Amino acid sequence: MAVTTLAVSHDQQPAGRPRVADPLTSEAAAAARVADLERRFGDPWDPANPLGHAGILDADARAVPQAEAEQLLDGLGLNAEFVPAALGGRLVRADTLARVLRTVFRRDQALGTGYGAFSVLAGASVWAAGSRAQQRWAARLLLDGGRLAVSFRELAHGNAFLRDEFTLTPPRTSGGGRVLRGSKRVIINADRARGLVIVCRTSADADGAGRAHSTLLLDREHLPAPHVRDLQRYPMVGMRGCPMTGLEFTDCPVPEDSLLGEEGEGVELALRSFAFTRSVLPSMVLGGADTALRTALRFADLHGVGGRPVGRNPQARRTLAGAFTDLLICDSLALASTRAAGLALGITGVYAAATKYLLPILLHDAVHELSVLLGSRIYVRDGEFGIFQKHVRDLPVTSLGHAGAAAALSTISPELSALARRSWLTSAPGDAALFTLREDLPALDFTRLGTPAAADVLCAELAAAQSLDTTAAGEHAALLHTLAGRLTGELRRLREACAALAPLSRHSLANPHTYALADRYTLLLAAAACLGVWRHQQGSADTFLAAPHWLITALLRICTRLGLGTPAHAPGPEAEVFTELTRRFTQASSFDLYDTPLAA
Repeated sequence: MAVTTLAVSHDQQPAGRPRVADPLTSEAAAAARVADLERRFGDPWDPANPLGHAGILDADARAVPQAEAEQLLDGLGLNAEFVPAALGGRLVRADTLARVLRTVFRRDQALGTGYGAFSVLAGASVWAAGSRAQQRWAARLLLDGGRLAVSFRELAHGNAFLRDEFTLTPPRTSGGGRVLRGSKRVIINADRARGLVIVCRTSADADGAGRAHSTLLLDREHLPAPHVRDLQRYPMVGMRGCPMTGLEFTDCPVPEDSLLGEEGEGVELALRSFAFTRSVLPSMVLGGADTALRTALRFADLHGVGGRPVGRNPQARRTLAGAFTDLLICDSLALASTRAAGLALGITGVYAAATKYLLPILLHDAVHELSVLLGSRIYVRDGEFGIFQKHVRDLPVTSLGHAGAAAALSTISPELSALARRSWLTSAPGDAALFTLREDLPALDFTRLGTPAAADVLCAELAAAQSLDTTAAGEHAALLHTLAGRLTGELRRLREACAALAPLSRHSLANPHTYALADRYTLLLAAAACLGVWRHQQGSADTFLAAPHWLITALLRICTRLGLGTPAHAPGPEAEVFTELTRRFTQASSFDLYDTPLAA
């Protein structure tokens, strides 16, 4: 791969070196980019808008990418969001990246995944381990509007990227370099990407672990065409506008400078990259759930529910307020996880895996509950409310992404024993920057991601809640104190169970018992994130996030999922939450923590 021929013309800093965001990547600039992108997309409900729901549904019906939307993103240079600022792009903070891409996912999850998410995925490996020349080449490719594809996904093996079907071996004849063989049935954008990040086996390690795998960065234009074949597109129920094809390599020679990092570092590199991508991608997907909730509320507002206006149907209001609360829970955990990456916390990989595991569950359940409000309209794929059905089909595909639930839990489980012994209920709460929405962070340093888990500063936020000053909760202070006590008690029980785990290997701890413990741990992390966001919003201009109503509702819902029960006759603050939901719906603003103005 002739990587050295492509150099960036602007002033370079060493890739991954932390630095404070410059004016081009400040919070004000990020907010402006989000607003500009939203404005250019236009009113999604306008049937004459080619970038609206009607145009998206038409492209979905034809199973093709939305051409006008891709042209818009090309013109805006969206790929710069995926490239570190040190290499000429705009990537400084993980939470900002997720926030910008959330605007795209709010319109079309297939567009967000196909245009951006998998270039982000592939790029993470390059920024984490690539040589200077490899990083410059990938950066220039993206900045010029090109695409990267990554081969983590493996359809035949349940999304387990280690059970690969690519091998890098010496040639069968003497002389020449190494050759790549094998095929993968599903690689998003494989037929449209020039840059290929390929995970492949490079040793005969029987169990496929350890140092048996390596990662390559390939320039498809420099691979001999007879040795590379595009496989037929894989038919999908969801994400129909996102090309999912595959690749087959037949004794394909690869350049000697193609390795990302050292040989045998494929697993280590993947886990380091996942510490970034597992939090960023689910955070982006929140945009799709936002549209599903907005569509359900629009339907209920126009047609009522059960023969009554939505405002006079308590169950409908409760369902809508609950879905809104679930989005806030998800965004609180995603915020803490993405900002942990910027703070270079050792536990970032655990938080990212928890986000990757829990958010798809909460979003799936929320959309399922909302579907009841639409009745038989849930099956309609066109018309004013057809966009809801599209998001129902798309969410499971985007949620699976490059690592499913079992893979995420397998990352968390081996850490539980050590965290329980040395951190839970003893560590001090984390930096306030973990929970602030718009405060600047140092530039992402991809080389510091995926380090061993250290202090669990997020769980420490939960433990500190017992002594929390709840006066800001007003009439809900006693209830908040009770809920915090129940959640802290659950953390104590979890600590006892996890401390009893033997410090076994990652594979030995991949079992139903440890998975159940990890599941409960992710819910406690979500509760801690909500408490942290609420606590650090006190005195801010955001009166809704600083008020206790959403927090109480969130903690009640988490307690229910944990089976902890709720206090008898607990006051239900859903009325205040529903009022805020209605305000944002009427004023066209987002249903996440940011309350971002929308086109409509």
